[in-house]
Amino acid sequence: MLPFDHDGMRAGTSRRQWLTSCANGFGMLGLASLLAKSQAAALASEATNPFEPRPAQHAARAKQVIFLFMGGGPSHVDLFDPKPRLTTDHGKPLPFEKPKLARTTTENLMASPFAFQKHGASGIEVSNLLPNLATRVDDLCVVRSVVADNVNHSNACLQMHTGEQVFSRPSLGSWLLYGLGSENQNLPGFVAIGPGGQDAGLWGSSFLPAAYQGTRVDDLKKPIANLANSRLSAAAQRRQLDLVGQLNQQHRQDREHDSRLDARIASLELAFRMQVQASEAFDVESESAEVQKLYGIDEARSAQFGKQCLLARRLVERGVRSVEVFSPAGWDHHTGIRTELPASCASIDRPVAGLLTDLKARGLLDETLVLWGGEFGRSPVAQKGDGRDHHPYGFTMWLAGGGIRGGHVHGATDEFGWNAVEDKVHVHDLHATILHLMGIDHEQLTYRYSGRDYRLTDVHGHVVQGILA
Repeated sequence: MLPFDHDGMRAGTSRRQWLTSCANGFGMLGLASLLAKSQAAALASEATNPFEPRPAQHAARAKQVIFLFMGGGPSHVDLFDPKPRLTTDHGKPLPFEKPKLARTTTENLMASPFAFQKHGASGIEVSNLLPNLATRVDDLCVVRSVVADNVNHSNACLQMHTGEQVFSRPSLGSWLLYGLGSENQNLPGFVAIGPGGQDAGLWGSSFLPAAYQGTRVDDLKKPIANLANSRLSAAAQRRQLDLVGQLNQQHRQDREHDSRLDARIASLELAFRMQVQASEAFDVESESAEVQKLYGIDEARSAQFGKQCLLARRLVERGVRSVEVFSPAGWDHHTGIRTELPASCASIDRPVAGLLTDLKARGLLDETLVLWGGEFGRSPVAQKGDGRDHHPYGFTMWLAGGGIRGGHVHGATDEFGWNAVEDKVHVHDLHATILHLMGIDHEQLTYRYSGRDYRLTDVHGHVVQGILA
């Protein structure tokens, strides 16, 4: 059954307890220890296998999600939301009072230094900084009216990923894995690629069972440590695990059932299976030169993000439920936007366009929901002469793939790009829509913790019908 409206579910065993148990009993399974480090272990639920696929509540439009996260906040008025009024009134004061939470003290409007052009059959305008992505514009639903509630990076990032600005809450990927399980039992169900210095809470499971924590992959050359066992053959490890399983079964025969033991068994089994399949899944170098070129891996400025996007495709192709790809480029352009924004765009333009092209060519785009954006946008007024400040009052994100209305612009900001004024899409609405496309009612996917039922959207959120195909 789906884990909706579960009562009385206990929290998982602690990370320290799990690590201690593994260290005492099974030094040979270094991979299991790695999974514990990423908290992808020790489930405390009724299910013996926490990753077992579970049916959706209603017909799903997508099977998996790829979130391309541009940490720092890409400028909507320079990329996807052209504002002629900024050009007309460049250098003039903002003609209305700014919100009290606005950070910048600058009042003067700043025109975008970059040109926009219409593309595709839809005629959607995209900045010339993204020429490759512009060729895929008919696959995109460009949402120009996203709003968030915080002007600070850490809090806004938490809200974009967990729905909560301050307190620890499960991430979107963790909720998806908890609600639906994973189609591939030999790989982690939720993978975070290249998070670097980002807060671990962005891919954390918080009070959900620890098995639903995202598995972090930073070094693409060595994505998962301890995949190979230098001391024991696969056959010997299999015999060892079988013996341990028998001993564990005997251990609990005369004891009250404790699902934490099942969780430990499940995590050790996953670690063993990953030694067989993960090496192949993470090997982006095995792709043809043509495919690597498609993702921009042949060019220094886009090679890193290209490899990350290619790995994302390889993972969803193999049934991984949720993949988040963190851009290594900085998008926090308080100064030098004329030089720094083009560099950031160049690092992701070919990889993102390549990902969409590749997914579509393989018949995967229809079942894969792709989301692009940051925690907020950038201000239409100048900061420090040639930069822009944080801006959560109206900014752009786009979606493509599973169940999304391609070649469509949803919502609008005012003529300056400051406030969302038409068809606002709050972060909670975005989360509700993603869950809906995955076959989940956001009001029903709950987890009881500390005496109350929690959900990703808390007590908010509406499915954005206007962006659905």
